[in-house]
Amino acid sequence: MKAIVQDRYGSPDTLSLRETAQPRPSSGEVLVRVRAAAVNAYDWHIMRGDPYVLRLTARSLRGPRFRIRGRDVAGVVDAVGDGVTGLSPGDEVYGDTGESDGAFAEYVCVPAERLAPKPAKLTFEQAAAVPLAGSTALVGLRDAGRLRAGQHVLVNGASGGVGTFAVQIATALGAVCSTRNVELVTSLGADHVVDYTREDFARGMNRYELVLDLVGNRSLADLRRVLTPEGTLLLSGGGVSRGGSVFGPMGLIIRGRLASRFTRQRIADFSGSSNRALLTSLTELIEAGRVEPVIDRDFPLEKTAEAIRYLETEHARAKVVITL
Repeated sequence: MKAIVQDRYGSPDTLSLRETAQPRPSSGEVLVRVRAAAVNAYDWHIMRGDPYVLRLTARSLRGPRFRIRGRDVAGVVDAVGDGVTGLSPGDEVYGDTGESDGAFAEYVCVPAERLAPKPAKLTFEQAAAVPLAGSTALVGLRDAGRLRAGQHVLVNGASGGVGTFAVQIATALGAVCSTRNVELVTSLGADHVVDYTREDFARGMNRYELVLDLVGNRSLADLRRVLTPEGTLLLSGGGVSRGGSVFGPMGLIIRGRLASRFTRQRIADFSGSSNRALLTSLTELIEAGRVEPVIDRDFPLEKTAEAIRYLETEHARAKVVITL
């Protein structure tokens, strides 16, 4: 089968399209014939081994542990391993491969608990855009953020992959949603949009019960300044490639953890990882017309390196998708 393979950390130039052996599903796994995959900030972080501390935690200093990139996947079940129930060959599914990656390929093995039936109203390309970004937004707002109807929430990074889902989910949960960016996020249902080229949200008078930071481009003081006295600040990774760093977004997260001990404001960090329960919740929102994946651009498998380069240089809005 054809797959996007990487042998060492580095730029998108380290990725190459190669012929590799087709995987076989182990117990509890499903073999998926990939119809579409999606690119996330996670992919370039792993590709570059950036921040460098990530290489230590992965116990792999020269290159990624798993050679085929990609997490988000949508496709058709080709075979199932022992013990898998509820999924059969021919089923249309979508999901997240987890940290073993492998979605940028013609076939990938995925743990069954990380897959769910594809929403009937979505194309494979749209479905592939949902798992990691949608789950991150849902976990951040509903679970980590404990968002309640009527609360005011600010999304920093609202035009990105996670941000476009966060705006829609916040609105679906009944929040009054403010964002940074204009045309795109207005169309997604934001109640107020802060144009960062004209206005600095950290210097404004508005205060929010929840601030969801998806970029890591502002200081902890700026983010806390716009919170209510007992509001919640949620910090996530992501961002754009700046050419290598030791701690990357972890620096802000570490400072947040330390500051949380000395303030009434709640400061927490979170990360997204999809599973069937989260996908089921997202499917319900999608089928109800409350959430719709937004795709900026799609690329064929052989141009995956170009797709990641487009994402990591901050030009992309919403999701970037790989088609097969």
